[in-house]
Amino acid sequence: MVHQKRDEATADETSISTQPPSYNLSQAPPVYKVGYPPQKNLTTEFTNTLRETFFHDNPLKQYKDQSGSTKFKMGLQFLFPVFDWGRTYNLSKFKGDLIAGLTIASLCIPQDIGYSKLAYLDPQYGLYSSFVPPLIYAAMGSSRDIAIGPVAVVSLLIGSLLQNEVDHEKNKEEYLCLAFTATFFAGITQAALGFLRLGFLIEFLSHAAIVGFMGGAAITIALQQLKYVLGIRNFTKETDIISVMKSVWGSVHHGWNWQTVVIGFSFLAFLLLAKYIGKRNKKYFWVPAIAPITSVILATLFVYLFRADKHGVQIVNNIKKGINPSSLHKIYFTGPFVAKGFKIGVVCGMIGLTEAVAIGRTFAAVKGYQLDGNKEMVALGTMNIVGSMTSCYVTTGSFSRSAVNFMAGCRTPVSNVVMSMVVLLTLLVITPLFKYTPNAILGSIIISAVIGLVDYEAAILIWKVDKMDFIACMGAFFGVVFKSVEIGLLIAVSISFAKILLQVTRPRTALLGNLPGTTIYRNTDQYPDARHVPGVVIVRVDSAIYFSNSNYIRES
Repeated sequence: MVHQKRDEATADETSISTQPPSYNLSQAPPVYKVGYPPQKNLTTEFTNTLRETFFHDNPLKQYKDQSGSTKFKMGLQFLFPVFDWGRTYNLSKFKGDLIAGLTIASLCIPQDIGYSKLAYLDPQYGLYSSFVPPLIYAAMGSSRDIAIGPVAVVSLLIGSLLQNEVDHEKNKEEYLCLAFTATFFAGITQAALGFLRLGFLIEFLSHAAIVGFMGGAAITIALQQLKYVLGIRNFTKETDIISVMKSVWGSVHHGWNWQTVVIGFSFLAFLLLAKYIGKRNKKYFWVPAIAPITSVILATLFVYLFRADKHGVQIVNNIKKGINPSSLHKIYFTGPFVAKGFKIGVVCGMIGLTEAVAIGRTFAAVKGYQLDGNKEMVALGTMNIVGSMTSCYVTTGSFSRSAVNFMAGCRTPVSNVVMSMVVLLTLLVITPLFKYTPNAILGSIIISAVIGLVDYEAAILIWKVDKMDFIACMGAFFGVVFKSVEIGLLIAVSISFAKILLQVTRPRTALLGNLPGTTIYRNTDQYPDARHVPGVVIVRVDSAIYFSNSNYIRES
């Protein structure tokens, strides 16, 4: 009984101690002394500002008071995380990575062949881009879940921008050299942002603008694939929806090939069904993963056995056999194309970074580990620099492959190595088997892959949360769909910056009132019970006060 009463008393004391403290305003001193901050000279103030901007996390702190050999070892682990997680790697982890790597390889091979067509490059360049870059990323990347390779949006973007400078049919070699030059500068841009710790720059492209841009790009990519799914030979080079639909319906009587239509839409239905099954039941994640390669095998056998290519069905034809040849001599370091390659590379590099970092952070949050954005940029930049010298075009993290990689149980970046080895085997042995693969099946695979980029649920949520963000989202979407990828991207960036300027120059102000019985003050619009203090107006400014908004705040 004594113990029980003592426990009850302890509980009562605990409950009393957790109550908010009471304040007696009559006992508070009427005036508080305010001190001045310590004086700083210009050099100190500039140094502190620079440190806070670029090195707020003090990355060199861990190297302090360490021996030279330890600093070297830590620096090596920073640049190559494989030396860190590789020490605890075991057979159990390899089993998960092996299954995940084989699964994403079955998805990436048909996608790579299709995405290279979006970039107006021969099919082998898509496969090359899934061989070397994933190996570099596996050694330098900090994400356990990202699967590396060409992606639809960047492939469309680089193809569109390159085509504006050089015709890929008339000047094929020049086009190829410009593609490698753009990839080189994309890598330089990404690595420089990481080394200089300027990763915060990609945050200026708002989430709403990215949702709209990705959705518009997905619609554009899907429309572009109609030339393959319908078997149209003379198709417009424009990407806007009006030009594409004119080209589609203008050739309905003489340009469509019914055998191609049957192949394209039959396998598109199969791919969408597989994706639906995987979405409904997570246990069957492997169904949509192996559906593309299964479709390629079946469609190729159908064309070969029935010689459908003799009846107007367009096929891939020969894919060059062998591993990546060196392309260092094809990169423009001088001449008029350097500036063009730099401009295209910066744009593609920034979009690639935005997509990869967003994907990496998403899966890192799910698994509960921290992703270093600057380290990711260095890894992505390095792999694109090396890729540009080994016949690859711009690669980044793929959302569809990363999702499959995650669901398949990947444990480390070794899954990228497994995928790369399967692609190597494909390049050395299997490429001749793709000769009779119909273009229609590649178009169907791309359409089924990009449908998921149209995130209408996110757009609805943006509308409910912030109407200005919704305008940015729709501006980017309609800019891509009705004009071009470049215009849509420009609109997305412009509206994002306009919103930032608007929030800085026209900050929100809130009138505060006291909640009865407390010392808490809240916005009177949100808290109807809040009471104004007689003779006092309390205003909260939801922004820092600058020269650009001081007059507006004073007038408000």
